[in-house]
Amino acid sequence: MTDHPGERPPVDNPLDPTRLAPLGVEVLPATPSTNAVVAERARAGAPEGLVVVTEHQTAGRGRLDRGWETPAGSALTFSVLLRPQVAPHRWPWLPLLTGYAVAKALRAAGYDAALKWPNDVLLGERKVAGILVERVEGPSGPAAVVGIGLNVLLAEDQLPVPTATSLLVESGPERPVPDRTDLLVSLLQGLVEAYDAWQAGEEGPATTHLRASWTRVCSTLGRDVDVAMPDGSTLSGRATGIDEHGRLVVAPVGGPEVAVAAGDVVHVRPA
Repeated sequence: MTDHPGERPPVDNPLDPTRLAPLGVEVLPATPSTNAVVAERARAGAPEGLVVVTEHQTAGRGRLDRGWETPAGSALTFSVLLRPQVAPHRWPWLPLLTGYAVAKALRAAGYDAALKWPNDVLLGERKVAGILVERVEGPSGPAAVVGIGLNVLLAEDQLPVPTATSLLVESGPERPVPDRTDLLVSLLQGLVEAYDAWQAGEEGPATTHLRASWTRVCSTLGRDVDVAMPDGSTLSGRATGIDEHGRLVVAPVGGPEVAVAAGDVVHVRPA
């Protein structure tokens, strides 16, 4: 634990491999993007389970190529290489199961984390973590690069937007902030558990279980939302659920339900 905002201990390097088996973790002092590093390794044939962490990501990317950067030593920023052995139509569940793993780890650490469809982790109404999953093609076949950025030690005046938060801010002056290495271990263990269950289970039951788990911690469902579409239009209605493909189901007033995929929307906001 660290008790003072000015204390930003680095992620342990090297990490204890017994705490991360069977994953291999590489810690970089700085890099433009951990997703870019892992994508390059994936194209070169790196095996599933590679994890790259950085103390300072200088050109991070979110959905729709939105850029972001955090001060060195203030976030937990890493990417994981996965090679799913499931049908392509199941891949859209990857960002959702990743979000669930992040929320589960934060809840275990004492934070009331919730999920905002499709790939944000919230504390209250403010974003504490984001997820970016990219598909990469290579000689060994397709791979998924799963990027996670969690704000840990950012002070209020360092947050990029008013809708963002950090574990330091949410902890307050009396509560110690969890160690980033402990969080990394917990996150990776939870991600592996969710990923293995999703891959090993039959398509119907595995999807049903994941959807039920995700729904329990989703703050989007049951609310009136405005869904901004790429063509400039807005779909407004009640978010009623997640379908079997991980799409958000929206019920407009007086109209039939519409299912929208993460790749087909600009953003989803409360109405």
